[in-house]
Amino acid sequence: MKEIIAVINQKGGVGKSTTALTLGKAFAVKEFKVLFADLDAQGNLSYTMKAETTSSTDPTSFELLTDKVKAAEAIQHTEQGALIASSPSLSLADSIITGAGKEYRLKETFAELHSSYDYILIDTPPVLGVLTVNALTACTGAIIPAQADVYSLQGISQLYKTISAVKEHCNPSLEVMGILLTRYNARTIISRDVADMIESTAKQFDTKLYKTKIRECTALKESQIKQTDIFKYAKNSNAAIDYLSLADEIIEGENNYVKEKF
Repeated sequence: MKEIIAVINQKGGVGKSTTALTLGKAFAVKEFKVLFADLDAQGNLSYTMKAETTSSTDPTSFELLTDKVKAAEAIQHTEQGALIASSPSLSLADSIITGAGKEYRLKETFAELHSSYDYILIDTPPVLGVLTVNALTACTGAIIPAQADVYSLQGISQLYKTISAVKEHCNPSLEVMGILLTRYNARTIISRDVADMIESTAKQFDTKLYKTKIRECTALKESQIKQTDIFKYAKNSNAAIDYLSLADEIIEGENNYVKEKF
């Protein structure tokens, strides 16, 4: 496996689920084997992938995290790819997933999948609870989607406290792969100014702002309504081009890391 990537931000409406799906599909377009995991009780990723989230015959991430099924048993094979779906029961996770080792549930279940997929994309809830900690403990890297506004700056600083704690106590190899600007409009001065501020913030936290920025794209919202991905719906749209560029940037970063290591 190349990467287990947690897409994380406690601020809602920044394109977290959209990034998890579309980046994963960009890897799939490049012929990598991809698994999606939806840990958000809202289930936006699962909805777009037309997954079953309430049937007792289709285990979800909730059953996986409560040790009722193995990872392979929780995978649904949808038209858009392999997915461990969300469940409304995830809203109860903080009160149900308790006890020693609760942070390692996802990491332990993913261990059996390492040879089956090149990338696992984890969509996390917009709260910093046990589900987000499980995602950060299981992943090899995190991507933080953010909009070019001052509230995103505040959210990133708060998020880094959680990431630092998880790195210290649960996952020493955890790294923030980068901050991704979404719904970006280069024509506005405020977007450019805040992008510069976020880039400075990224350096303070020993990460980077991705060169690729996801431009505002109506087709992306339309594709979600149609419950399909942007590459099938509008493969020449700004969003399709940008997410393919992001995938290339991530792959290039992995290749450079291997070269430096050896």
